[in-house]
Amino acid sequence: MGITFNADEIFEMAEEIERNGAKFYREAVQNTSDEKIKKMLLDMAAMEDEHLETFQQMRKELIAAEKEMVTFDPDNRAALYLQAMADARGWEGRISPMQQLTGSETIKDILEIALNSEKESVVFYLGLKSLVPVRAGRDKVEAIIIEELGHITDLLNQLKALR
Repeated sequence: MGITFNADEIFEMAEEIERNGAKFYREAVQNTSDEKIKKMLLDMAAMEDEHLETFQQMRKELIAAEKEMVTFDPDNRAALYLQAMADARGWEGRISPMQQLTGSETIKDILEIALNSEKESVVFYLGLKSLVPVRAGRDKVEAIIIEELGHITDLLNQLKALR
């Protein structure tokens, strides 16, 4: 038996991921004195806020039937991944779903945590994209994926600069 989600639930998960990401980047700013890295982290937090607004708007635009209708995933691949993310309550920007930054992390630690969570977000959004109809905003999800890939590039560049 497959796991099913309705569009409302999927967008709710995406919103939580973006909230967690923005919160992480703002907390991480407190752990560095490097102004360039602070600016990058704050810019990334602002982009996560924009993603949150996009998903909230997409969710508001759902019609009643879409809020009840379950997704079609005959092989159950996307649904299994989305379920795992839902169980983790969207951990982007956290070491684990339940652990917060302690303040003892180095900037390298913070960048690596962020990099791994951005990668997880891309995988989640790729699964999400496959479940969002074109008319319901698949292009918006694609745009967010592209921005998240940009975050990965930025984080990799910052990690390289630390070496």
